[in-house]
Amino acid sequence: MELERKITKIGKSYGITIPLELLKEHDIEPGDMVQISSHNGEISLQKSRKVDLPKGISSDFFKVLEETTIQHEEALKGLVDR
Repeated sequence: MELERKITKIGKSYGITIPLELLKEHDIEPGDMVQISSHNGEISLQKSRKVDLPKGISSDFFKVLEETTIQHEEALKGLVDR
């Protein structure tokens, strides 16, 4: 789907509108966070995959989890077979 939209001034920023059908197609709802990236002169937008961690969980939780998983990979694989 290719759309054309006008850039609108919103306070000191700028924005565009996105049709509801397009948001639904990509499972994006009002209030969802999106990631905006720029590469080779193109701007892309996608639903954010970031997760809000519960209160008390450190921001490096997933990094520590990944490191621990790699460190104990063989033991974890053994648990799967049980």
